[in-house]
Amino acid sequence: MSAQAALVAATRALQAAGIEAAAGDARALMAAAMQVSRDRLTLHLGDDLDAAAAARFDAMIARRMAREPVAKIIGRREFWGRSFEVTADVLDPRPETECLIAEALRGPVPARLLDLGTGSGIIAVTLLAEMPGARGVATDISAAALEVAGRNAARHGVDTRLDLCRSDWFSQVTSEFDLIVSNPPYIAADEMPDLSPEVRDHDPERALSDGGDGLSAYRMIAVGAGAHLRPGGRIALEIGWQQGAQVRDILTRAGFAEVGVLPDLDGRDRVIVGVWTAKQGGSVPSDR
Repeated sequence: MSAQAALVAATRALQAAGIEAAAGDARALMAAAMQVSRDRLTLHLGDDLDAAAAARFDAMIARRMAREPVAKIIGRREFWGRSFEVTADVLDPRPETECLIAEALRGPVPARLLDLGTGSGIIAVTLLAEMPGARGVATDISAAALEVAGRNAARHGVDTRLDLCRSDWFSQVTSEFDLIVSNPPYIAADEMPDLSPEVRDHDPERALSDGGDGLSAYRMIAVGAGAHLRPGGRIALEIGWQQGAQVRDILTRAGFAEVGVLPDLDGRDRVIVGVWTAKQGGSVPSDR
């Protein structure tokens, strides 16, 4: 069978399974199965699929029909113009997180940055790649996630400027920074059943939800950030689209100034920023 015929059949199968982006997903999987870049796939669609490529493609399509995301099937995700390894141990990066990158890059270049809950390392690695003069620390509670982040740092040539630290938020962090960034778990427990199977069943649960109201990570970060930010240092956090007012209040009460909520490309609240101006902050709301 030609690659073109296999691609058409696979697209129809994915459509029948209710996959919305069936054609694009099938093309991405075909390129991976044929071991060619996606932008050159068209040049190879007239080729016959050899047995190995056909077997790889059939297996990939079966996994996609079972609602496993394409990035987890092929093991990589494009983000900010770069390719990152992703595995079952890390969150599949979302396009919305690029809004956090854009905001971090608008400010002055930090000498040192801290990425809390780094997962695959996309935030820390991207920022260091875009800021050649900066150094960073990336933390995660998962040793497996830190291994992925380390490989991504090496892939993009920033591993000599990035220290990886296994830490529960700030528990093992001892330095001060000019910028703290994070995409923490912000899905409330009662929202988890409504997530798509691609997210709910294939991303690490602790990277998605705190098991409570979706705000506990922000409370933890707000409590600890002041001790690790130099005066005038910035914080930039990704948030859920309905959490802007609540997280603004958490950061303001913790002592941050110039707290602002920024939208994503769809106009929904997505990033919150603030500036640390005091050596001692205020308080944060309790869980109740």
